[in-house]
Amino acid sequence: MTSSEVPSVPIEDVPVEFDRPDPAVRATLLDVREDDEWRLGHAPGAIHIPMVDIPSRTEELDYDTELYVICRQGGRSLQVAEYLAHIGYDVIQVRGGMVAWQHAGRPLVGDGEQPPKIY
Repeated sequence: MTSSEVPSVPIEDVPVEFDRPDPAVRATLLDVREDDEWRLGHAPGAIHIPMVDIPSRTEELDYDTELYVICRQGGRSLQVAEYLAHIGYDVIQVRGGMVAWQHAGRPLVGDGEQPPKIY
């Protein structure tokens, strides 16, 4: 899914800095999936704000960084990216979402005892 309102990139163009937590990175990978999806598996360098919470939690996002917005496959991230662009954020939607992330062999971490997974 893409939009003429916000740029989008394939998983191959998402910075490798998100493959690990790195406070020096001047961009943000924003995961907008639900809590249960996040717990199963997510990018090590991502921050998590579920889609439904975005309007009330935008103060947690930095206007001075690029925001790469990701979800499971691209639908929710597109909606969030359009919203954030409308209110002034510099956003990039990640095409294919975390499914593409896992398919590409990018690292995953989870919050449970099971190995992290997206699908």
